[in-house]
Amino acid sequence: MNLVLFGPPGSGKGTQAKILEEKRHLPQLSTGEMLRAAVAAGSPLGKKVEAVLAKGDLVPDETVIAIIAERYDQPDCAKGAIFDGFPRTIPQAEALDAMLAARKKKIDIVIELKVDDAILVKRAETRAAETVAAGGKPRPDDNPETVKRRLAIYYENTAPLIDYYKKQGKLATVNGMASIDEVTKAIAAILDMAGRKGCLGL
Repeated sequence: MNLVLFGPPGSGKGTQAKILEEKRHLPQLSTGEMLRAAVAAGSPLGKKVEAVLAKGDLVPDETVIAIIAERYDQPDCAKGAIFDGFPRTIPQAEALDAMLAARKKKIDIVIELKVDDAILVKRAETRAAETVAAGGKPRPDDNPETVKRRLAIYYENTAPLIDYYKKQGKLATVNGMASIDEVTKAIAAILDMAGRKGCLGL
């Protein structure tokens, strides 16, 4: 099973990816981690990434896809993987589809964690206030303006992708504002139902 998890900053996407990794035995493929690992390994692709990052440029899509393909071809991805932080744009989604198709695989299901933006901003404000009250310095992530900006960027990039996967009949939406356990159960129910319909190789 190949699964894409979508969710804005603070939606609990990382937490759910880790739970899925443990319960479904699917590796979580985080593009940031893969790029860092490639650089650390000193592979030809890694050296290319290092040169791009040294200039402060964005890593081109084709290089990111090549890194993902290299990682996806490892034995632990034989039964599929969880794609986290990728794709972020339609061209990336198309490139990912093509990479998987070349391996006679596909994205089986896409889960969107829906959140209430106002509550996420309020939570950040509360955390920042509590940190200041305790004599500490708030994390940059807890700055409400930073949260708003990151949410705006997420929706700008991701809105077209939601439609892209909806048209493919692969999109499922979960209430990301529920408790961690409730979100985990909702995701499990979606995957189990898809498995019963024979959509996924679970």
